[in-house]
Parts: sequence; C-alpha cells; structure tokens
Amino acid sequence: MTASTDSRKPIGVGIVGLSADGGWASRGHVPALEAVDGYELRALAASSAQSAERAAEAYGVPTAYADVDDLARDENVDLVVIAVRVPRHRELIVPALRAGKAVLSEWPLATDLAQAEELSLLADQHGVRTAVGLQARSAPAVRHLRDLITDGYVGEVLSTTLVGSGGGWGPAVGSGGAYTADRSNGATLMTIPFGHTLDALTMCLSPFEELSATTATRRPTVQVSDTGERIPMTAEDQIAVSGLLAGGAVASLHYRGGSSRATNLHWEINGTDGDLVVSGNLGHLQFGQFTISGARGKDTRLAPLPVPDGLQDVPGVEGPAAVVANAYAQLREDLHTGSRTVPDFRHAVEHHRLLDRIARSAGTGTRQ
Repeated sequence: MTASTDSRKPIGVGIVGLSADGGWASRGHVPALEAVDGYELRALAASSAQSAERAAEAYGVPTAYADVDDLARDENVDLVVIAVRVPRHRELIVPALRAGKAVLSEWPLATDLAQAEELSLLADQHGVRTAVGLQARSAPAVRHLRDLITDGYVGEVLSTTLVGSGGGWGPAVGSGGAYTADRSNGATLMTIPFGHTLDALTMCLSPFEELSATTATRRPTVQVSDTGERIPMTAEDQIAVSGLLAGGAVASLHYRGGSSRATNLHWEINGTDGDLVVSGNLGHLQFGQFTISGARGKDTRLAPLPVPDGLQDVPGVEGPAAVVANAYAQLREDLHTGSRTVPDFRHAVEHHRLLDRIARSAGTGTRQ
C-alpha cells in the first residue's frame, strides 16, 4: 500500500492470531493500534469460525474469518498482521503476499533461514511492502542510545559487553510455551530475546565483521509447570558470542536461560571519551523496559540519560505495547510515503543469516 501524503485514508488492519483468551496480539498489537492514529482494526482470522467469532466479539472487530485466504481477499484490509507461533508463519504469510497485501509478521520471520529467504523473495515478486516485528529498533530508548553513540558521546567505540537473561528457557515452562523448548520450532532463546537484542546492538553500533560462538543446552529436560510433566529441551539455554564489529569494536555477549538473582540485562558501551550503560530487570530489550546512564570526560560517576520527548512517537502507552505502538507509527509513514524505517523481510533475512552464522560457529568451532 502506497498513498500520497495529501490524501491519507485509514489503514485497514486484519490480524491473524488474535484470540479471546489473550496472547501477544491482544497485549501488544491491539493496544498499540488503538493508540496510533491512522489505523482501523477491521478484520481478524482464527483457527476456527467459533474462535474467530469469540475474538471479534471480545475486541469489537467487525469481520471475522476462519481462513486467512478470506481475510487476505477482504478489500477493506490493507495490512495483514501475523501474530501466531513461528511454525505457522509461512503458511499464513503466503496467501497475504499473493493477494498483494502489505504484511507485518512477528519476529522470527520463519523457522529457518531458507523459509525466510523464500518469503522475502515472494514479497519482492509481488511488489508488496513488508515489515517484521524487530520492534527494538523503534524503541525510543534504543534510538536515543544510537543517537548518543552517533553524536560521539563515548568517542570512538572500543568495546561492548552485554549479558542478559531470557526469562524463559529456564527450569520450567508453561504448557502454552512448551513448544519453545523444541529448537526446530524456531522460537528459542537464540531467536527471541537474544535475537531482538542483537538486532538493536548492530543498529546502534555496527554489524559483526567476524565472530566466534559457543552454545549449550545445560537443562536437557524442563518441567511443564501446570502439568508437572518433564519434556526434552533441544533449544540452547546458553549463548556466548565474541567477535569484531565492522566499526572495529570488540564485542562480547552472553545470554542465559531463566532469570538471574543478580543481573538480567546489563549492556556496556565503552569508548575513548566515555561510557554508556543499559540496565534492566528483563532481558527482552524489545520491550523497552530499561534505563540508560552514562559518563564522559572528567565525570567519574554514571548519571541517568533520559529519552528526549522528541523521540516519543506515541507517548502515554504503557507496558510492552509501547514499543509496538512506536513501530506502528513508523510503519504508517512507510506505507503512506514509501519510506523504509521499519525493518522489512529483506532485513529479516539478513538477521536470520547472522543468527545462522552464530549457530554455525557454535556447531563447528570455527570463526565466522
């Protein structure tokens, strides 16, 4: 969808995966869409007619479908939002692309690199605008951090060190999230908390020139908390990456499953003239729940560096939906003007490739 800025019609949204029983679509996307001018939630699709009707009634959505093909053909839908588990992304994205609709897919785009490449190629063939939910790039605090670095707050970046916790992939998992224990499903510590944070790091600094990685699954079985069942975990719960960034800085990252009693997010950026520190109690940087502090020159103590009001595209939104709302505000401009602020499927492929390099290095013991 592309329109001139002098005649902006509301962007009609159709969500795949909005459930009356809750979930990320209801916690993240619905409040974000309500907060951003220029969108109308006009349709949804669910796994059955009954569940679709329940969700439509719960959220006041005028049209409900039991088939994504029907939603994709709806003339009132301009943007199809895919907010389901990763293994179903491909089968639900393809009909929307073939119908010529703009698509916003949650990250990870696909279960593996090959699928992501296929979806990106299909989008290019149909000439449609795509977006992927790497919303950390849209977080005002992440953009502030990038601006501080670009403006020379720390001088030349010498090194960066990051340690984080995934929250999940610890000793227990709820039945609703049990599928994340299986690496083949694509929703892992590597792709979700680590993947989101890594994308923000490369945005603020620079891509990896070369890297070495070690991964491990230290808990080969985990307990399903609401049933007591123990299930195998093949997803890695320890990820350590070190290497050189394209800008010359040395980088060291460690993500671990579960939560720490000490530090769940600590990211330092050290330069010739100063230091920046990102800290928070949640290792999912994409939720924007962290603070930035810094010191430079003769300062010996860190001081808070609040986000300027001008970076808040959608002020007043609370919780995880806040960053999503900022991404929707940027995507609205992309759809109307043809700009490319929000990462698209091509960017998603590049990020899948970076994660593939990390997995390959860990699997072969070679530098990538």
